[in-house]
Amino acid sequence: MYIKKIVVSILLLGLIGMAAFSYYVYNAVFIPNTAFNNEEAHIYIPTNADFKEVLAELHPLLKDDISFEAVANRKKYPANIKPGHYVIKKGMNNNDIVNTIRTNNTPVKVKFNNQERIENLAGHLSRQIEIDSLAILNAMIAADFLAKNDLNKQNVLSLFIPNTYEVYWNITAKGFCDKMQKEYNRFWNDSRQQKASAIGMTAGEVISLAAIVQKETAKVDERKRVAGVYINRIKRSMLLQADPTVIYAKKLTENNFDQEIKRVLYKDLEIDSPYNTYKNIGLPPGPITMPDITSIDAVLNYENHNYFYFVANVVDFGYHKFAKTFAQHNRNRQEYVRWINNQGVNR
Repeated sequence: MYIKKIVVSILLLGLIGMAAFSYYVYNAVFIPNTAFNNEEAHIYIPTNADFKEVLAELHPLLKDDISFEAVANRKKYPANIKPGHYVIKKGMNNNDIVNTIRTNNTPVKVKFNNQERIENLAGHLSRQIEIDSLAILNAMIAADFLAKNDLNKQNVLSLFIPNTYEVYWNITAKGFCDKMQKEYNRFWNDSRQQKASAIGMTAGEVISLAAIVQKETAKVDERKRVAGVYINRIKRSMLLQADPTVIYAKKLTENNFDQEIKRVLYKDLEIDSPYNTYKNIGLPPGPITMPDITSIDAVLNYENHNYFYFVANVVDFGYHKFAKTFAQHNRNRQEYVRWINNQGVNR
């Protein structure tokens, strides 16, 4: 009888132990373990991260680190860490979290526009994806990448069409450049290619002209008219005489792209640079900024008119006064010069 009681007691203790263990396992695996109030949280696991780094990323998001670590080890996650961007949903349990960060690398949205140089673009991108700016820049100007796309360091910026794109946060620099090449080819569809051919320009030349249009006017509804002025000058083999190219030439010559220039001086027109369209006929060797799609399409669909000149409108600010003759342009220009002198703008 005594032995029977002992056996029963052992069995009961075993059952209690199993129940307690099962309860612990159930809590560790299936009970929600998120500590944030938003509907979701985002974590970024760097390339070559170890489990300690993953735990550090997750720590602010978890109620219980220890139970998560136990489940992760049980599922052999530390030996299968994948870099990337992962979305943790409110109320997820440890099992869900481990499964998510093991398999659900989620793309991020990358945005860029109006970057003045390829170096600026690389820096802008490095703040949105894992790779650093130098790695991106080196991939952009790599000899094989340039040769494959018939580009050079002066015009490679034209390959990157401003927009919002989905990419993996941990994409390689080469992978990103290759994706942008595909997006560029998609943008230059048959319709745009035909319009470029109709005005005797390559896609790169259209973008270089669109960059000038972009700098000349912030008014989208005026860009087709401004583009028409430059198309008229090109058809007549006239100098483009675009002030934004002189500003770019000055910045480039002085290696100072942080300076703010509100007024082009006569001495600036003498700067010896292939970007100075007061001294060199035709388009500059590459875009002086990254033009919006609206500026690119403004060139492809330019307004057909007889204007050859324009100057800032001092009454309707942001817009310009257009002229068909140089005499008319001079009158408009004198009005602008008087106004800007009165403002005290010397540079």
